[in-house]
Amino acid sequence: MKSDSITLRWPPRLTESQGRYRPWLLDRGSLTRRIQARCAAFSVRHVRQSRGTAMPSERHAVGLGAHDRALLRDVFLYCGETPLVFAHSVLPAASLGGSWQGLGRLGDQPLGAALFSNPQVKRTPLHFKKLNRRNALYQAACTVLPNPPAHLWARRSVFILRGRPILVTEVFLPAILELAP
Repeated sequence: MKSDSITLRWPPRLTESQGRYRPWLLDRGSLTRRIQARCAAFSVRHVRQSRGTAMPSERHAVGLGAHDRALLRDVFLYCGETPLVFAHSVLPAASLGGSWQGLGRLGDQPLGAALFSNPQVKRTPLHFKKLNRRNALYQAACTVLPNPPAHLWARRSVFILRGRPILVTEVFLPAILELAP
């Protein structure tokens, strides 16, 4: 990825204090597996999946043009009845063929399981952002929160299999802090 103004809005380093979110943000392993290890009642709740246009920084991250469409997938990761993470994925149409053709039909299955089960999948460095109320991802994540905080921490990275990229953004909700890091 180029180091331009779009990329810099999601820096590759944490630039301020994240408090207890830090271990969750920096872990490069499977977030799904990490939560499952700490929560017996883990579930994925499918919110939305549709073809659409990704946000400019998302298009840049996966090499889409301004008018290219992608499969956009939004889910929440839950422990029991408590939402822990809002996950937003951008799957370019060209990435949904071959080994990844089933990713468009995951429903309530975790995307992370598919990404981390294949040793050929490469993950790019994590990028981070402190989201506020004006951010579309913040707004989508807060739909399940009765009292949203002033900001939420998020991370994102691109997963690549045979040159086909998929962008995964994870927005950490306050209840994630109730699980041991």
